[in-house]
Amino acid sequence: MSESVAPIKVLLVEDNPGDADLTREAFEESRLLIDLRVATDGVAAMQQLRAEHPDLILLDLNLPRKNGTEVLAEIRADPELKHIPVVVLTSSTAEQDVVKSYQLGANCYVTKPVDLQAFQTIISQTGGFWFTVVRLPTS
Repeated sequence: MSESVAPIKVLLVEDNPGDADLTREAFEESRLLIDLRVATDGVAAMQQLRAEHPDLILLDLNLPRKNGTEVLAEIRADPELKHIPVVVLTSSTAEQDVVKSYQLGANCYVTKPVDLQAFQTIISQTGGFWFTVVRLPTS
């Protein structure tokens, strides 16, 4: 009897279509079954989160309409969402962004590399870590 495996649901909150495409490609090349959804701004992200809870959120900080720190604060203040792991995945190397993200409850902070291959490696390693090493809640 074959047991079907449910895909891992990931919400990528990213306004840069190029970075979203690179993330999608990196997950497709991994051996993980990922259902990747993309929200292109903070307001859309919160609407999507209220409709469906992913297993992991990849969150850019530099977003239109509602920035990533506002989204993170809203996620952590919501009893229905606060258990979802949030990986801040951003181009910012500013120490105050790192500190603020952790203060707001980010599970980790990753700076996007500018090199294409390094970016894909980071995405692959992030997926591998969160879905093969870490134990996530099932509800």
